Parts: sequence; C-alpha cells; structure tokens
Amino acid sequence: MSHPEPLVGGVGDPANVLLRDVRALDPREGLDTRRDISVRDGRIAELGEPGGLEPAAAQETIEGRGRLIAMPAFFDPHVHLRTPGQEHKEDLETGTRAAAAGGYAGVIAMPNTDPVLDSAPLLGSLREAAARRARIPVGFLAAITRGLQGEQLTEMAELTERGALGFTDDGKPVASAGVLRKALQYQRLCGGVLALHEEDPTLSRGGAMHEGSISAALGIAGIPPVAESTMVARDAMLAGYEDGRVHFMHLSSAGSVQAVAEAKRRGVRASTEVSPHHLLLTHEDVRTLDTRMKMHPPLTEESDRQALIEGLRDGTIDCVATDHAPHARDEKEVPFEQAPMGTTGLETAFAALHTGLVVPGVLPLATLVERMTAGAALFGLPVARLAAGERASIAVADLDARWVAGEHAWESRSENCCFAGRGLQGRVLGTIAAGTVAHRDRALALVEA
Repeated sequence: MSHPEPLVGGVGDPANVLLRDVRALDPREGLDTRRDISVRDGRIAELGEPGGLEPAAAQETIEGRGRLIAMPAFFDPHVHLRTPGQEHKEDLETGTRAAAAGGYAGVIAMPNTDPVLDSAPLLGSLREAAARRARIPVGFLAAITRGLQGEQLTEMAELTERGALGFTDDGKPVASAGVLRKALQYQRLCGGVLALHEEDPTLSRGGAMHEGSISAALGIAGIPPVAESTMVARDAMLAGYEDGRVHFMHLSSAGSVQAVAEAKRRGVRASTEVSPHHLLLTHEDVRTLDTRMKMHPPLTEESDRQALIEGLRDGTIDCVATDHAPHARDEKEVPFEQAPMGTTGLETAFAALHTGLVVPGVLPLATLVERMTAGAALFGLPVARLAAGERASIAVADLDARWVAGEHAWESRSENCCFAGRGLQGRVLGTIAAGTVAHRDRALALVEA
C-alpha cells in the first residue's frame, strides 16, 4: 500500500519572486555569496550574479542590496499545535502562521492533544484539517501507547499507513522498558521514528524546576538531571539491542549529551534535538519565578548549557527543535509551582540563537542554519536547498535588524515566550514554504523595487 504525502498544508498560489542581490547561504550546497534568486511558479528557477537577473512577467522583485540574507527555510520536528481539544491555546492556522513568521517551511506536531492522537481516524481528520488550514506543511507523530498511558501500544502499522511520520508519547516517557522494547520490535514492521521524551518519573515526580542551588534557595522541589540522562542511556541500549531507530527529544543535560555520544559510537541508530531555551538560558533565569521560564525538561546549569552547545557544534546533537508549547495566559498567571510547563518558540528561535550564539562568535551562522533545517532529514523528509529546480522553501532575513520579542504582539495565539521582552538581533522578514509565500513582514516593503 502506498503511503499518503508525509506533510500536508501550505496550499496557496505559487510564488513568483525575484530576490535580487541577497546573501545566499546554504551550507549543504557550499553556498555563501551574493546572488540573485529567481522563484517562478513556486520553484527556484535560477541563481544568478547579483543584479544580473531581470524579473519575468508578473514576478515581484525584492531588492536585497546585499543586506538581506536568503537561507533554506527551517524545519521544526517538535511543536505542539494543541488541536484537537485545546484550541484556546493554539490551532493549526495560528501555530503554522507563527512558524512561518519564524522562517519555518515545515513542522511536525505532537500527539498529546485532547483526545490523544492514537487512532487512524483521528489522524485522518487532522491531516484533512491541516490541508485546509495550515499556512505551511505539517506532519504528525502518533502516540506510542494508547492515551499516552504507557501500557498498550497503538496500532502503529495502521497509523503509518494513514500518514504518521513516527511515534511519541511526548509529555510523558515510556517508563516501561518492556513496552518500549515491544514498540521497537513493531517499528521494524511499520517503519517510522520513535521520538522519546526521556524522564524517569520516579526521580522527577513533584519537581517544578532543575534540582540545584536555585531550587534550594527558592524552596521549590527540583528535578535532578539524572532523571533524563539515565533514561537516555537505557533507551539507547534498548534501541541498539533491537536495531531500532530512535530520536531523543529536547536534551537538557551534559549527562544526556554524553550518553548520546556513547550510543552513536556504538552504532546505535539515534538522533537528537535541543531547544533554543536550553541553549541560551539556565536555572538562574528562574530566580524571578516568571512562569514563562518553567518548561519540561527544566532549565539546567551553565555547565549543561555549554555541553549542549558543544554537542550541537560537533554533531552529537543533530538539530534544533523549539518544543513550541503554547499555554493560555490564565494558565501561566498562577504561582510558579502550579503553572504548566512550556514556552512558545517558533517566532523567536532563529533570532534568539543568532543573537546569543552567532553574534558573539560562539557558533558559525552556517552551522546554525544547518542544524535548524536538519530535522526534516531525521524523519525521512527532504531538506530545503537553495538550488535551481528545487521547490522553493526560503527564509529571508535581515541579520542587522534589532527588535524586541513580542513588542508588536505574536502570530501565535499564546504569548508565553521565555524570550519575551528581550532585545534580539536578526529578524525573519519573509518565508516561502513549499513554493508559496507563507509570511511577509511589513518591513519588506522598505526594500521592494
């Protein structure tokens, strides 16, 4: 049986745009130079010398004048779109609009919805809704276990046939090694990736932030980093034993990075991701008890942050994923220990990482772009490229633009962003996703021909 298209949505009029004299950066193509990029009928028709291409009929021209950068649009393999059942936080339209504003041309949505995405009929209805409403293409992971209860496996083969890209109980771990082993065995029959939220609930239960000096000072129950790293080590061993394909989600500790590195050296088929907040913030940022700083896994220590950066640099960590987790304002405006965990991140990911890692010289821009696009390949999807003939997925940004996160409101329905109010450098001004114009900032009008 042939499988349906892995991503749905992003339907619109094909883009016809000439990006003239922009810095074209694509690390996979070995490209970092000024170019004209002509997009016709949704595909990259030609890359020419700067100022050398003339617009075709009905083709809009955007003058970069060397100060705009064009990059392969980003891909986020870990977002929460909150549909079905929690549309007061986010939905397919608002979530993908936020993604487009952040330079993304594709996302993968998590199944911890209400009801849980654990059946083929529900997956089918979600894919149909995304085809109608999503601003950019969306893929879906289905649950590993029914109701995320960690006990009975879902009908993984049937879900794969209906378009599931893989499986996860994200928000909860698969606490039982026996259940996870069985899932790895079924994976051999149906394919897909098992994306794992790594947490030992017997160690983390009752915790609201990282266990350390700050939690002790604040009198808040902490979550020890070994709650994550010990599960990463366990599940890497299981994956190696069953020759399974696993993806470790939102790493937050040095111990987890070490466990992944060791697993990869042993030949385990594993990949992993890290979120912007764990790369840029620490438990010191929780001192104010701002509930936007409460996320799962929690912000950890500076030594963990440095290990995550090094893991991203050397490839132990394969990609950046936002874990975009919207919550309604009244849900977050409660005492810290009562607030739900999670931060939004799609609209700020590139700018925050550019500001915090690229501008100070911690990470090359090319490395950041590669890691922000790599998530697609980890789930068997094509990665966006700046090459003639490719379906156009391009993020256009001004790396010198300075702005304050959230100053002009959000595209997301929720505003629980941990970077809100921070000054950032570098802003996405336009996004072409799967051949259609998905986002266009008003600032682009300043550089049109």
